[in-house]
Amino acid sequence: MAKKAVISVSDKTGIVEFAEGLVAEGFELISTGGTYKTLKEADIPVRYVSEITGFPEILDGRVKTLHPKIHGGILAMDTEKHRAQCAENGIDFIDLVCVNLYPFRETIAKEGVTFEEAIENIDIGGPTMVRSAAKNHNRVTIIVNPENYGRVIESLRENGLIPLALRKELAAEAFAHTAEYDRLIAGYLEGQIGTKASFPQHLRLVAAKVQDLRYGENPGQLAAFYADPEAGKGTLAYGQQLQGKELSYNNWMDMDAAWKIAMEYDKTVCVIIKHTNPCGVALGNSLLEAYQRALEADPVSAYGGIIALNRVVDEATAEAIKEKFYEVVIAPDFSPRAKEILAVKVNLRLFAVGREACGKTRGWKIRTVNGGFLVQDEDEGTTPSVEWEVVTEAKPTEDDLAELEFAWKACKHVKSNAIVISAKRQVIGVGAGQMNRVGSAKIALEQAAEKAQGAYMASDAYLPFPDTVELAHSHGIKAIVHPGGSIRDKEVIETANRLGMIILHTGRRHFEH
Repeated sequence: MAKKAVISVSDKTGIVEFAEGLVAEGFELISTGGTYKTLKEADIPVRYVSEITGFPEILDGRVKTLHPKIHGGILAMDTEKHRAQCAENGIDFIDLVCVNLYPFRETIAKEGVTFEEAIENIDIGGPTMVRSAAKNHNRVTIIVNPENYGRVIESLRENGLIPLALRKELAAEAFAHTAEYDRLIAGYLEGQIGTKASFPQHLRLVAAKVQDLRYGENPGQLAAFYADPEAGKGTLAYGQQLQGKELSYNNWMDMDAAWKIAMEYDKTVCVIIKHTNPCGVALGNSLLEAYQRALEADPVSAYGGIIALNRVVDEATAEAIKEKFYEVVIAPDFSPRAKEILAVKVNLRLFAVGREACGKTRGWKIRTVNGGFLVQDEDEGTTPSVEWEVVTEAKPTEDDLAELEFAWKACKHVKSNAIVISAKRQVIGVGAGQMNRVGSAKIALEQAAEKAQGAYMASDAYLPFPDTVELAHSHGIKAIVHPGGSIRDKEVIETANRLGMIILHTGRRHFEH
């Protein structure tokens, strides 16, 4: 008796060639719906599922394969008892199942999709066949990924069968496939019933491995990068590396830090990152000017850093970047000429995020701790300057506010305790990750040096004592922005008034641990 295969796929990539290969190896094909039509149009011999079940497709296609003659044929083990029961009930063994599921993720990603449309794209028969075949992988081969078609056909041609080791591997992939599918549906339904106020009782997180990385934080650590299926175009995860060495764990961490800062600004900006902290952030009338000003802020630290630009890289900017050593350059895209210029830096990684507006993410920040996970909302956006409170006698001008807002957005992404000094829309000093705030201020002011005269300061959290104000004044700082909320706010404000400085409260903290 010929071996039998059930084929029912939404993604029809390579399905005709795969079906031809199965027929050539002696398989009889059974199919449904659109897959049946595709195979018939390709003149491939195939039987419609109703011919096997003796029962019509009903309920607008909701019930097609949910029948004992299909599932009995898949689930039957190669034992005398099961063979006898199948013979008694007119059930033939099914040896291979090729199924991938209704495109639920693609459906809910569509603009304006209705709840009813989403529900109709929840596959029932498909996952049931997948799970049945994967459970019975000791006898049955299950394939959910078109990338495996060639492996299966090659094995049949060379061995006349599909070895257990491969069937087991494919079964594991199949269960992962249905698990991700169910997680997407559960997440969608939770979103429909409004569970935003609290996190789910069970954290369902499935991600697709994009690549193994060169190494982790250190060469002795293995690492890999996974993409969140709930994110999409316009996010870093779905960008494209155009050239250069493979990425490491640290590269991805720095790229993420750089891109987040670049996305804070609407105007042309360049960000240079070292060890997840910015050593250069600057606006410019052109991309080249933004890059030159960012580099000027701290050229020593910029060596071997990561550059992020929020505009397509042009020829002039590429020529300037080529003269220095960097690990990665990230941008929406690179002009053809810019690619040619930077191609001579064969190890330099060019990474194009895409020209789409910054895409949606899950909106969660997830970190591991010893034995568990911490989950929080992403720290998105900030308080606009029009909502800040001027708390000192000295008042800011419009230009003062614009400069403080520039510094405040950069400071948001510096490791706490964080202090940023800026002037003329250029970060000129950064104090990151110190155990006390005045320590961070000292580092930032020392870096700014004489440029601090008449410059501006941002602090990611409130100033707990007047000492930071006094230190800032001694270096010529004109104005400070911070969240406010300290029990000593009055002392801090009185000190600023005595020194003739401007202080504004944003009312929102931006710790970055």
